[in-house]
Formats: sequence, C-alpha cells, structure tokens
Amino acid sequence: MASTVLALDCVRAFSETDFTEDLKRIDVPVLIAHGDDDQIVPVAASALETARLVKDATLKIYEGAPHGLAGAFERDFNADLLAFLNS
Repeated sequence: MASTVLALDCVRAFSETDFTEDLKRIDVPVLIAHGDDDQIVPVAASALETARLVKDATLKIYEGAPHGLAGAFERDFNADLLAFLNS
C-alpha cells in the first residue's frame, strides 16, 4: 500500500536516475536476477544493461517470472542465490 503521489515519485526516481557510472565502479561479484515477464521494469532496459555494465556480474533470467520473482519462482531464486553465495 502506498499513496499515489509516493508511487509516482518512486517511478520518476528509478526511471530518471542514471546509475551507469556507479555500476561501472562495482568491483565485487554481483548476482542480477530478473523475470522476463516483469511488467514494471522491463528486463532489456534493466537487468541486461546492468549485467553489461557490472564487471563481475552473473545474470539469471527467470522465464515467465513477474516483478519481484514472487510465487512459484521463489524456490528457484533462493537456490540460485545460495549457489551464488557459495561460489
């Protein structure tokens, strides 16, 4: 639950802020997880671009998964996260 004003402010902030230079400076391994059916943040404009910019990125795309990888995708994400942390 959020107010309409705050929800619009959030969308404005994440759609108008350029993190390119920050992402290029990350120097630790990073897991980037994203659903390919995310209707809020398109995978091409976010996860794919982030994986290109972060030096040591591991990209996991979850087929059919929505924003937040909720529901049936949680188990796969948790397994992938544990595997990433143990690598």
